[in-house]
Amino acid sequence: MKKWSLKAKLTVLYTFFMTLLTCVSLAILFSLSNQEILTSVQSDLREQVHKGMDEIEAEEGSLDVDSDFMDLEKGIYLSLYSEDGAFLYGRLPYGYENRETLSDGILQTTQGSSGKWYVYDLKYWLEGYGNLYIRGVTSVTAAENSIRITLRMALIILPLLVVFTGILGYRFTRRTLMPVRRITETVQRIRRDEDLSRRVGLGKGNDEIYQLSETFDQMLEQLEESFGREKQFTSDVSHELRTPVTVILTQCDAILDQEEISPQQRTQIRLIRKKAQDMAQMISHLLLLSRADQGRQQLAKERLDLSELTEMVVQEQQLLAEKKGIQVLAEIEPQIYASVDESFYIRMLVNLISNGISYNRPGGWVRVRMTQTETEVQGSVEDNGIGISPEALPRIWERFYRADVSRTDSSHSGLGLSMVKWIVNAHGGSIRAESSVGKGSRFLFVLPKEKNENL
Repeated sequence: MKKWSLKAKLTVLYTFFMTLLTCVSLAILFSLSNQEILTSVQSDLREQVHKGMDEIEAEEGSLDVDSDFMDLEKGIYLSLYSEDGAFLYGRLPYGYENRETLSDGILQTTQGSSGKWYVYDLKYWLEGYGNLYIRGVTSVTAAENSIRITLRMALIILPLLVVFTGILGYRFTRRTLMPVRRITETVQRIRRDEDLSRRVGLGKGNDEIYQLSETFDQMLEQLEESFGREKQFTSDVSHELRTPVTVILTQCDAILDQEEISPQQRTQIRLIRKKAQDMAQMISHLLLLSRADQGRQQLAKERLDLSELTEMVVQEQQLLAEKKGIQVLAEIEPQIYASVDESFYIRMLVNLISNGISYNRPGGWVRVRMTQTETEVQGSVEDNGIGISPEALPRIWERFYRADVSRTDSSHSGLGLSMVKWIVNAHGGSIRAESSVGKGSRFLFVLPKEKNENL
């Protein structure tokens, strides 16, 4: 039952216990009813036998029996016997074999070929005649048959009752769990749209689900405020750092233009400038991601020849890769057109290719492929470098995450792939990574060909 939904589990449990309760109740009811019916039949039998005494008179030593004695009331047959057991008057039911001896005031149960019978005898002294026996006979089988018919009807109705109970339980459970479904849908929309401003909004209520909803909304509010402060802090810090980093770069360039500085000083200044440039690039990335988080980063899309644009990026990166003895190869289908932001598309490719170069070995290669279908552009950037471990692969899109710092180019801040993912998603596409340690990595992206509105 682990794979069942909570709604299904509650419905099954509700139906099971309601059915069990109904079966137990019916069993007790039929048991009591059976006993009550048989007791009632016995009571009626005794009553009719005693009433039969009123229908018998004696005149001058002969019997005078009223015709009412022969009437069949409540299925009870009355018959009259002498003291020695001779049949005198009355009716016997068909199938009754009349084998029982006369016993005053004793209720006998006998089983015949045609069924089961109650027999009750009453000894009666009639003035002017003498002792007589009045026998009453009634069928037990008929009474039991009525119970069996009722039981069969109950067995027919029980499955219908189970189905009705299941339907009722399902509707009741679904209605009860509707707030939980609303909470789930809200969480899914927040996760899909990355929008912490959404709320469940069930309102006030006294049960646990409403309290959970209110607590959840309060938590979302706190998370939204916390993330908002973090985004604002990142944006403010990035803005504040731009000025001093720009000043450092300017001063470094100014010092390097001076001829009187020594070679050792020139080397040190160049190292400072390199680190400042890395910092400036990191600040630029942070500002872009901060604006993206706040929904302020716009895309200037236009219809471009991606084949030509990608070839250009590959050629530029090849010049940089040659210094490390790495080849950048291209397998690009011609005349691939799509609506993209040119600068962001170039940045995406540059980040992917530079990653392939940085995490590669001398003599390695980076291959860029691009094809198209009627509705989308399919591209990949593959390398035969050091690869990524299975544990690190899901986390490569996180900001500032680097799988192995000891083997990472110090110029990489860990923001490049986060930016790549945002650029692809902002264009309405998707990207995923495949990698094997020691064999290399492959990044596959898909971009839609139709023109999308700026985000």
